[in-house]
Amino acid sequence: MEEEKEEDGDEEAWLQLRPAEPLPAQCCGSGCKPCVFDIYCQELAWWEKAWAKKDKSLLRRKKEEPHSAKLSPEAFQAFSISAVEPLTDDTRQVRFDLPGNEPLGLRPGQHLILRGTVDGLEIQRAYTPISHGNSEGYFEVLIKCYETGLMSQYVKSWKVGDTVFWRGPFGGFPYRPNQYGELLMLAAGTGLAPMLPILKEITDNEEDETFVTLVSCFKSFKDIYLKPFLQDQARYWNVRTFFVLSQEASLDRLPWSYQEKTHLGHLSQALVQELVSSCRRKPFALVCGPSEFVRDMALCLQGAGLTEESYFLF
Repeated sequence: MEEEKEEDGDEEAWLQLRPAEPLPAQCCGSGCKPCVFDIYCQELAWWEKAWAKKDKSLLRRKKEEPHSAKLSPEAFQAFSISAVEPLTDDTRQVRFDLPGNEPLGLRPGQHLILRGTVDGLEIQRAYTPISHGNSEGYFEVLIKCYETGLMSQYVKSWKVGDTVFWRGPFGGFPYRPNQYGELLMLAAGTGLAPMLPILKEITDNEEDETFVTLVSCFKSFKDIYLKPFLQDQARYWNVRTFFVLSQEASLDRLPWSYQEKTHLGHLSQALVQELVSSCRRKPFALVCGPSEFVRDMALCLQGAGLTEESYFLF
């Protein structure tokens, strides 16, 4: 009888160690490798192997494996918020401290996964740092907050000194200097985020002679993010910036320095064709924004004569 109780107790202890299957909301939906479900399957396999051998040390060794970098694709790491700056009514630029004044070391366009908890529900979303991967001692993200968004509720509560958990990096655009004659960047809203590290990578390298045409789509002039940074980048000999504003009534309301490089309305097939034709070299296009925008731009680029090998969709 006592033996049966010990076996039951031991089984209960093992069941408490069994990894919990993630909820659908915990997947960011960005096709990350490994995904939270990949990690769950891996941890479940470790647990089943340890249980079969009745050897809990296998689980301890798995948890104690050292990571070679501050970031890990599999485990969330804590980072402290050092600044929160509202850029528009619904968008924040947030800076996180890095220990030892070291760089995060991301490749251009790579994204991280943010973990948050709202009303007891754990959620995860993907965000691309806008700071250069070699920025020392910090990294920055651009986050748009939606009225009904769960993650937005969490982000709105952030203040300096709070601790936030990230894992990664994932994805990214495998850019090499002078790999393309010209990059045509098409971005909507916070889709601007992955473009900025790539743009900075080019303008920081005197030997990189890649032309860049950056097209940013917003509702109005006041919604444009990071105006000083974009104005500064446009001073480089190989960079052009354009804006497409869907809800501005007249160009006359804009500062004169923006009027010649701003289009009113939407980024249409005709405008994409015009942009492709105006490129100084054969373009390779990068597209980022809401899923509908990305789909539409892929069709527009194909209509402008670009093949699937000539553009990259974030």
